[in-house]
Amino acid sequence: MAFVMLPATEAKAFGFADVSAKAKKLAAASYVKPEKNLPKALETLTYDQYRDIRFNPEKSYWRNARLPFELAFFHQGQYFDTPVRIHEITGKAVHEIKFDPKLFNYGANTHLNPKDLANLGYAGFRVHYPLNTAKYKDEVIVFLGASYFRAVGKNQLYGLSARGLAVDTGLNSGEEFPQFTEFWIERPDANDKELTIYALLDSRRVTGAYRFIVRPGFDTVVDVKSELYLRENVSKLGIAPLTSMYYFGENHRPNIDDHRPEVHDSDGLSIQSGTGEWIWRPLVNPKRLLITSFALNNPQGFGLMQRDREFSSYEDLEAHYQRRPSAWIEPRGNWGAGRVELVQIPTPDETNDNIVAYWMPDVPPKPGVPLGLEYRMLWQKDVDKKPPLAWVAQTRRGHGFVRKPDDSIALFVDFEGPALKKLEDGAKLELSITTDANAKVLETNTYPNQMRGGWRTSVRFKRIDDKKPVELRGYLRHNNTTLSETWSYILPPD
Repeated sequence: MAFVMLPATEAKAFGFADVSAKAKKLAAASYVKPEKNLPKALETLTYDQYRDIRFNPEKSYWRNARLPFELAFFHQGQYFDTPVRIHEITGKAVHEIKFDPKLFNYGANTHLNPKDLANLGYAGFRVHYPLNTAKYKDEVIVFLGASYFRAVGKNQLYGLSARGLAVDTGLNSGEEFPQFTEFWIERPDANDKELTIYALLDSRRVTGAYRFIVRPGFDTVVDVKSELYLRENVSKLGIAPLTSMYYFGENHRPNIDDHRPEVHDSDGLSIQSGTGEWIWRPLVNPKRLLITSFALNNPQGFGLMQRDREFSSYEDLEAHYQRRPSAWIEPRGNWGAGRVELVQIPTPDETNDNIVAYWMPDVPPKPGVPLGLEYRMLWQKDVDKKPPLAWVAQTRRGHGFVRKPDDSIALFVDFEGPALKKLEDGAKLELSITTDANAKVLETNTYPNQMRGGWRTSVRFKRIDDKKPVELRGYLRHNNTTLSETWSYILPPD
């Protein structure tokens, strides 16, 4: 009998099973709220004072070892009032990366006494990697605050955020914000192009174990593995949540005195269903809380996207919204029956993240029974995830010239994509449209848009009750063949 010698693999000191065991043990015990440890001098810092505390890049973790990745840390202060423990995994050893005030420049905060900082920890951390040029290590991903994190790919600027978990978002009872309380980061080798991060999540009703494998690139990819344990039942369990900002745009511009045409980190929710249908819902800034959902079985993907990439659409020389990433979630395995829920919250300005999207399983786990899910996150810009045939390029609200103004509402929707470019000259397309009971469609028109190389459709309708929303759904059709994704628009109440 012949024996095959397999190469030995080095046993690591810590892995996902270890985090999962911690989460399971934590869920079996009563919740202990993290203790605040901020001295008054840090607790009362203003926004500008806190921003003046900066990590010294010359002291980045792993810099002296000349590794491809480096770590930088965030100082506690203001509302970052509980420490986050951070560990390094090196082969068969694990050790905590202790807080050191010597790693920071305190700027004009001369009133801070080093003795008051002795018992602090870190608020979070960021990962650096040579993303745009080999000569400089850019920020690639940041973990800071509750279970929030955000990433960028090549030539992108930070925009929307992700979270480990969303609990009871949009409920009158109030939202619960789980926290990543502890991290373990594998020390990379000299030629590594990915970084593995483990995290422990905890809140009053939920604990969780997470593994993030970060691969920086043109699209930065983050592969997420999670295992959740409930201490108690929750009303809404939001998986793979994304959080963004939508202030105004061409489809929904309240009476705002602003020189910029649009202001948003994302302009729509994109969904790829398990049946092959693609859905696009343009975002709005409603006057009242607006929650909608899409029932699906085994979704193929969803994301908050920034499809408009023209600088002229934003005219903002500081924010550069055209460079904000889209974030696309691809489930691994079958997620079963559930729904993608979209929460849109009124905001008076662009400083609030007022958009949340996540997956909700129809049957949440019972307390003590683990829920394991995996998914891939793509942080994209120039090549966003889109349907293969045609997609919505923009939605505009408002009438053109009319001889007799009335109380009707007009929307203009542009579609683009390869299926439309292949049409023969003189092709006839139509918009297949349906509405809810609160609208009456007065007319629709569909015609080529030579300026964009696609097709434009206009919809004029009358809302029956101004105090209620209107929902419209439509897609392009040619000879009874569907050519585009489904445009799913909701008009909030006036």
